[in-house]
Amino acid sequence: MDLVKRVLSPPHPDDLIQLLKAWRFWLVAAVAGALMGAVVFFVAPPAYRARATVNVDFHLEQAWPQNSDREQFYYLEREARKLEEIALSDATLEAVSKRVTGTTVQELRSGKLQLSQPGNGGWHFYADDADAHRAVSLASAWAEVFSRQVDVQVASSAAGLEPYITVSPVQTANIPADRSPTLAVYMSIGAIVLLAVGAFSILFLAIKP
Repeated sequence: MDLVKRVLSPPHPDDLIQLLKAWRFWLVAAVAGALMGAVVFFVAPPAYRARATVNVDFHLEQAWPQNSDREQFYYLEREARKLEEIALSDATLEAVSKRVTGTTVQELRSGKLQLSQPGNGGWHFYADDADAHRAVSLASAWAEVFSRQVDVQVASSAAGLEPYITVSPVQTANIPADRSPTLAVYMSIGAIVLLAVGAFSILFLAIKP
């Protein structure tokens, strides 16, 4: 009951003074938390993430020469949604799985691939994998297959795509793969968690640092 009362009681100026007096504890807690985060990162590291980029140009000046903002907005939204469906379609993912040995469509749909918020400009194709080389291969293959699929469907007027749309891979070779989240993120989270636990202990459990 005492703990509940302390938690529900309004803040008091002495609380801030008590926390400021514990500055040595905050330094130790921040360092210890960061080290704990680093240990977790190296013991159970996150997957590698690679990113390929494709430039998508909707050519608004040709599609809507009258320059109506409202029509342009709906045009972009509609065509971007069509392209997003192509990026995640069975045909696209099956082609990616054939290019990267040992990959299935079910695996690709299980969160291994991520598409950035699409719009007019650069589309980012992310791939996560425990192996850095495989992550790069997946991201590169996905971006290249998507570009080819769009070119074919625009040329044949399939999927109702506007003929003004053009896509061009701009970064699909020699792309890096980094851990995601990074070591810095793990260390920051560890430090924040330990600082929060310390503050709770000092304020509500009356533990002296």
